[in-house]
Amino acid sequence: MTDTPARLLNLLSLLQTPREWPGSELADRLDVSARTIRRDIDRLRDLGYPVEASRGSVGGYRLVAGTAMPPLLLDDEEAVAIAVGLRAGAGHAIEGVDEASVRALAKLEQVLPSRLRHRVSTLQNATMPLARGDGATIDPQTLTVMASAVTGRERLRFAYRAGDGAETRRQVEPYRLVSTGWRWYLVAYDLERQDWRTFRVDRVSDPYATGARFTARELPTGDAAEFLSTSMARRQPELEVDVSFAAPAEFVASRLPASIGPLEQHGEHGCRLRAVLTDSLEWVALRLALVDCEFTAHGPPQLVSYLHDLGGRLTRAAAPGAQGTVAALPEKG
Repeated sequence: MTDTPARLLNLLSLLQTPREWPGSELADRLDVSARTIRRDIDRLRDLGYPVEASRGSVGGYRLVAGTAMPPLLLDDEEAVAIAVGLRAGAGHAIEGVDEASVRALAKLEQVLPSRLRHRVSTLQNATMPLARGDGATIDPQTLTVMASAVTGRERLRFAYRAGDGAETRRQVEPYRLVSTGWRWYLVAYDLERQDWRTFRVDRVSDPYATGARFTARELPTGDAAEFLSTSMARRQPELEVDVSFAAPAEFVASRLPASIGPLEQHGEHGCRLRAVLTDSLEWVALRLALVDCEFTAHGPPQLVSYLHDLGGRLTRAAAPGAQGTVAALPEKG
């Protein structure tokens, strides 16, 4: 193999397998001399790849952890597996999958050959991960377009549906994507409104980068997550929630979003939640009902009242005769 760049790539691919390679075996694999292998190892080290050599009659080489992350070579199956995993996590805002994962996905999908991109899409469409949260899912392509615009500092256009259902078109300077563990938000400067805004990504459609570059503005607060928290607190009154559950804290925590907590264990079979939440009253009531165990709401009064009304509606919905009411509704079409 006389093509040095191609040989280096093949050598790097072999070394990224977690094992030690004798120099003679590498030479046989690449059809070169042992001296050429030593020179190529030195070239890889110059490029930042930490290749360690072992002493002995045979000698061997292996790639070890270094102080920086060098570029990786992935085969087709590895690239598809990583892309599918990142898309699944990003689309359902799984706890711990944050903006860094979305940036990685954007970079990977940008360089995927069309044949692999098709395989990723096919696998994604054929699978459905079990997700926590309120069920809001996102097209991973929406996240990757946004992440690319954030990184490249390109203005972004998209359609946006507000909480009341109003549809608008927005042009923004995207600043950061923020994950709360169960939802994604875009922090951006809205050019038409000339102010900073936060957008729920699951309400965004048809995003595209315009190609127009911009100089990043300074946030009113120095941190995007802090700005999002402040913005959400302004939109929703705080709820000082106090709820007792007739189940262990571990059970209850597994059925609540990570943003709600912490839980206090009360005895062997009970726990209590005392927290200040900025989510809507309706959302909090629904999440409590979905825990699937007996619970008692001690406050605030508006939550207790809403749960009482909700329980009444659910009871009436399941009462005798309710089935007949549904059957009497006109058929669609």
